[in-house]
Amino acid sequence: MSLEEYWGIGPKTSELLAEELGVEDAIRAIEAGSVGTLVGAGVARGRATRILRRAHGEAGLDTLATGDARSVYDELLSLAAEYAVTDGAADRIRVLTPLSDRAAAAERLDEVLAARDAWESLDEGERRRVLEAFEEYDAAGGTDRAAVEAVLALREAELEGEAFDVLAGLDGADLREAAGALGYLRETDGGLEVLSGADEELDRARERLAAAEELEGSALDVIESVREAGTRDLEEFRGAVIEYVAGESGIDRGTIRAAAVEDAVDSADFVSGTLRALVEELEADAETREREVAGSLRAAVEDAGSDVETAVEAVSDVAFSLSLGRFAAEYDLRRPELVEDGMAVRNARNPFLPGEVQPVTYAVGPHEIPESESPRPPVGDRVAVLTGANSGGKTTLLETLCAVAVLASMGLPVPAEAARVGSFDHVVFHRRHASFNAGVLESTLRSVVPPLVADGRTLMLVDEFEAITEPGRAADLLNGLVGLTVERDALGVFVTHLAADLEPLPAAARIDGIFAEGLTPELELRVDYQPRFGTVGRSTPEFIVSRLVANADDRLVRQGFEELAAAVGQEAVQRTLSDVRWTPD
Repeated sequence: MSLEEYWGIGPKTSELLAEELGVEDAIRAIEAGSVGTLVGAGVARGRATRILRRAHGEAGLDTLATGDARSVYDELLSLAAEYAVTDGAADRIRVLTPLSDRAAAAERLDEVLAARDAWESLDEGERRRVLEAFEEYDAAGGTDRAAVEAVLALREAELEGEAFDVLAGLDGADLREAAGALGYLRETDGGLEVLSGADEELDRARERLAAAEELEGSALDVIESVREAGTRDLEEFRGAVIEYVAGESGIDRGTIRAAAVEDAVDSADFVSGTLRALVEELEADAETREREVAGSLRAAVEDAGSDVETAVEAVSDVAFSLSLGRFAAEYDLRRPELVEDGMAVRNARNPFLPGEVQPVTYAVGPHEIPESESPRPPVGDRVAVLTGANSGGKTTLLETLCAVAVLASMGLPVPAEAARVGSFDHVVFHRRHASFNAGVLESTLRSVVPPLVADGRTLMLVDEFEAITEPGRAADLLNGLVGLTVERDALGVFVTHLAADLEPLPAAARIDGIFAEGLTPELELRVDYQPRFGTVGRSTPEFIVSRLVANADDRLVRQGFEELAAAVGQEAVQRTLSDVRWTPD
């Protein structure tokens, strides 16, 4: 297989990967989903992520039928990646895609929720130690030793759940021995190198060797120093050299004497030959001792058997599960019920909004929301037309439903107390785009219609068609789109201010409304974000005009807004201003 057979890899990227990694290693990295390896080879992180998403989940990505659906998907994975405990886990999260196999989605749900429960069971100190273990693992570059030490730290935290069962089955004592041994072994092109500190005898042998090599490199200085001491003949010179080398290096005299050259022709020959022989002897001693120590260290690793290999593999999987578990805990994500048809949420929250938000209960299609309090969505309507006040949260509700659908499709828990999510082959999310021209209308229709008429089940989440063409024609197009959604047995929620122009709706469709209830004392719009089913939501310009009147600093500007108040309902405006206890200057 060539690299260019993968989506997103052209000639330049293929050449780069082949040069930096080699074709076979590059293919292995792609098949393993290793974003870090591709980034390390010089591929931009965003591009590497897109390549691997396509390589591992092209069918799932095709579920996200519009740019806005893909944008929600990207934002969700970016949120989740913020809770990754390692860089590798963050990369694995970023390449998650919707799963076409519902059994696989259910299995991942089990793992993530078990990891969430495990994380929530830890106290602050235990959480800190777990995070520190993974930080040290990353800082060490993910070495085998770092993996073993991370596993030992995780075992001490006593994480519970199926995702962590592999940790309990490992032998802690053997792993600690292996971790110590791995700390002193380093792979090199020439084999295993034993690092300093592993063995005192080896360290001493290396120190003697280094001292002898330094003297060998300055043999002329040795000769000069010995001669300055006043030696009279060669024999006396030889003894003086042995004494000098012993004093300068700490090497015992017997070792130096054994290396001394017997047939030297002069002092220079004696010094250089003796030091050369001494270095060779000490080098052989150090190598022998290093082999002995390496063998002992390898034995400690081998005593741990397959536990080391298991630990190395487990760290990546545990980090991935725990990262998603932390994400689920932070956003209070719950298990959705994966069903064939229908979309229902109870007390759902938009994950992209900061702070406290009003949860919303909503549904389209066949559904059951257990323990659902009033209001209870009607059962069976396949399409809902959502109406209501400006800034009333209609688009936010569409975004929430899209987020729930996308998370569930990836086998991840959702931001709702309860949810039933159908199996969708196409998720069409279209945000309001305020560009009033034929090009935008055409591109919008090209975006939303093909997935609707394709094979499979489609979820339609469409926001304000009237923003892209004149209201009368927009109503005609939206009416046709609602009818087509019902005809194709799809599910849909359509946001519009043109509800009155859509009647009569198909029998399988209903109208829901969101209502603004006034202004807060701070003159913020007060909205009940929970839709009222079967009710047309009122647009409430009097509240907006009331706020403009109250906020106007200039008297003439205020008079202009007051004239608008007369147009939208002077009495309603005055009542609103009275409710917030506003009086003119």
